[in-house]
Amino acid sequence: MRVIVLSLVAGVALLAQRPGAEPPSFPLWAVGAPGAIGTEDRDVPTLTPWIAKNPNGKAVVVCPGGGYGALAVDHEGKQIAQWLNSQGISAFVLKYRLGPRYRHPVMIGDAQRALRIVRARAAEWHVNPGKIGVMGFSAGGHLAATVATHFDAGNPSAADAIDRAGSRPDFAILCYPVITFTEEAYVHKGSRRNLLGETPDSALVQNLSNERAVTKETPPTFLFHTDADTGVPPENSVLFYLALRKHGVPAELHIYEKGPHGVGLGWSDVALSSWPARLADWLRNR
Repeated sequence: MRVIVLSLVAGVALLAQRPGAEPPSFPLWAVGAPGAIGTEDRDVPTLTPWIAKNPNGKAVVVCPGGGYGALAVDHEGKQIAQWLNSQGISAFVLKYRLGPRYRHPVMIGDAQRALRIVRARAAEWHVNPGKIGVMGFSAGGHLAATVATHFDAGNPSAADAIDRAGSRPDFAILCYPVITFTEEAYVHKGSRRNLLGETPDSALVQNLSNERAVTKETPPTFLFHTDADTGVPPENSVLFYLALRKHGVPAELHIYEKGPHGVGLGWSDVALSSWPARLADWLRNR
């Protein structure tokens, strides 16, 4: 009986440590997304708001990875949102549309819309509209980098109040990101193919090779990668960091020696699991 009681107590303790249920998501557009091919779940981009219990005013739109063909919504979405909440930061996990069913510019349109929504509804969610960032992993890192280098100030004459909000993030967090589409030795070809098709226009490839799109207006950026990443080589992060440095944009780059691609928070490795703490330090200085 004692063993049973202890087991039950341990089970209750574990349950107490588990995070709460996932909040409900909502569509980015109330009446059909622009360019939607159908009305299935895969045709409806959504945003899931994880609002911090003790918000500090910061918010982050989170873009999970998956090669633009899938979404790693658990370890690069839900778990990231929960960690951000623990830092007092509200998180908004983006479900964007995917290839090969969809191609550019649908994905960036979804991400820009997400940023506009958070900015337009900032007061409702206790968010400072000038402290809204974007965070992406792998191909989601490419999407986040695209948003950070291709943005606008909004359309002041738009009928939709959300479209009047700007799409420039105030900071960017790129985790083992896909960056280059032109440096063939480092290109993640699956992401490029799913985003742009089998034979993309060369000008479009150049435009979406995001190390080439950095300007002095690109927001401050935190980058994290591993040297052992063979899926998306760390040169992707290095190229983006060097471009940021060239244009005088504040940036911080961390490359860990060990760790495969897609590690998320890196909980399984003592050294690698320290990267969120480095990010927390960087965010405090923002």
